[in-house]
Amino acid sequence: MPSAALQPIGLHAERAVVPGTTPLIEARQLTKHFPIRPSILAQLLAGRRKRLVRAVDEVNLTIWPGETVGLVGESGCGKTTLGRLLTLLHQPTSGEIYFQGRPLIGDHVLVANEAGQTYRVPYYRLTQIVFQNPYSSLNPRKTVRQILSAPLRARGVKRPAEVEAEVRFLMDRVGLNPSHIDRYPHQFSGGQRQRIGIARALAMRPLFVVADEPVSSLDVSIQAQVINLLEELQAEYQLTYLFIAHDLSVIHHISDRVAVMYLGHIVEEGTTDELFAAPRHPYTQALLAAVPVVEKAARRSRILLQGGVPSPIDPPSGCRFHPRCFTKKGKICEQEKPPFFQVGSQRVACWLYDDYPLATAVTPSSGLPLQHSTEG
Repeated sequence: MPSAALQPIGLHAERAVVPGTTPLIEARQLTKHFPIRPSILAQLLAGRRKRLVRAVDEVNLTIWPGETVGLVGESGCGKTTLGRLLTLLHQPTSGEIYFQGRPLIGDHVLVANEAGQTYRVPYYRLTQIVFQNPYSSLNPRKTVRQILSAPLRARGVKRPAEVEAEVRFLMDRVGLNPSHIDRYPHQFSGGQRQRIGIARALAMRPLFVVADEPVSSLDVSIQAQVINLLEELQAEYQLTYLFIAHDLSVIHHISDRVAVMYLGHIVEEGTTDELFAAPRHPYTQALLAAVPVVEKAARRSRILLQGGVPSPIDPPSGCRFHPRCFTKKGKICEQEKPPFFQVGSQRVACWLYDDYPLATAVTPSSGLPLQHSTEG
């Protein structure tokens, strides 16, 4: 086993940061619009008006060191795009990403060591992603040895003996047999392939990992094993997760806080227990009401939303949920985008709560508001 395997690199700024006072990741007004390339006929009909898919619109999200934030919402709401933005797999259209209180400079960030010296570090050294489909995200023409060696070399591990030792250590740590080091992805099961993806992310020794529906394509029994592995790795290597999923039971199990996304906007945030016990936003209420529950006493009244999700090309004005909302307050919902209101530990973007104070940032450990405020 390599002596320094998977220990945080010396440049990591968390050594110089007081836990609970500086967010690890902070998105400020983060936006991603994808331009549509229309046909010639569509261009003639639409004139010169540029059409955009508004996948993520002015999202503010704070993620604290060591926590797991669950991100939920219907398909197409922008969850995966947000995760890719936070790892710079997509470049933002506008907005900023801060890492440990410092803004990104291109694809680099300034971090400080214990002596207070600052260094310019590639952002990919600090953040990684585990993809939803473990087969399509792995090169079928490369062996596990080759797949895991690439990030190690990018990290600066050059000597063949050290690369070999770390690859075998990573395989063993994620529950794979190191003797299978020269096998190809198709020779592994779905759960094993996802473990390769997790090992590949770990090879960079990141502080922040986006897990983009990492268990949705796996059998239920395998899902539990992979989730347990992710929790073990988080505790062992002080990882911070953004966990994206459709399965609310998985989110309830693994998350410290939950953010609910609808049509490119985050509409509610809160601690997991409080959000599941008392959802505030009408969309969150509808999501949780759709979860099947065995115990009759724990079942919620079913909420049937009218109509489909509007197009992100031409989203509604005001609150984007208002065309389907069953508790719409009035014209204000159609005309003005709601800010976040602070309702207990929850931040809710809904005009129903306009008699509550505007939201402030909340630390996951203490639950007490910080002195600075954030806009919705």
